[in-house]
Amino acid sequence: MNSPGITRRVFAESLGSLILAATVIGSGIMAERLAQGNAAVALIANTGATVAVLSVLIALLAPISGAHFNPAVSMVQALRGELQATDAVAYVPAQIAGCVLGALLAHAMFELPLMQSSTHVRAGAAQWLSEGVATAGLVVIILGSATVAAASWRVPAWIGAAYWFTASTSFANPAITIGRALSDTFAGIRPADAPMFILTQLVGALLGLGIAKLLFIQPGHAMAPATEAETP
Repeated sequence: MNSPGITRRVFAESLGSLILAATVIGSGIMAERLAQGNAAVALIANTGATVAVLSVLIALLAPISGAHFNPAVSMVQALRGELQATDAVAYVPAQIAGCVLGALLAHAMFELPLMQSSTHVRAGAAQWLSEGVATAGLVVIILGSATVAAASWRVPAWIGAAYWFTASTSFANPAITIGRALSDTFAGIRPADAPMFILTQLVGALLGLGIAKLLFIQPGHAMAPATEAETP
């Protein structure tokens, strides 16, 4: 069969990004309402929902688009030659638009104002370092996963762990950072804090690429877009 066309792949990226953002933000809203002020319980619930949806989305959409949902991942795959530069340019706006629409969807589902601006302060060297570490680890895990089956549990496991061992709760994704800046809820980030998160995420992604080159003789292709031979 023919490999998925660019329109189909871009749609998969935008849809996956929308569902991911809606899950992260929506589960945060639900968790905060039910936890009655217990932030640890709320974060456990938020983590569980994120891990679950990431696993499903990667398994479902990786054979179509690579299931990046993340400009940093698309950048790395373009630098590796696994994603054409023109395709990466198409992926990134789709990922950002998807995450923004996901924020709006989450607000609509919980009867909140659709348009918001977060007041949740996330700033400082510890949080910036955390974003670099989380994104670097994400890239290493992706490039160390040769199959979709491996990526579909390794990537969510890393993100779930990084929710807890990083000071930033592991955004590790410029697109979802933008989406979360538009939500004044549990998962939000103040718009003024988003640029440094995005910068450290991109730096972390490049660091992860360098580490993967040292670790793996042949980095994995699990989250590269499907080729004709790979398409079911």
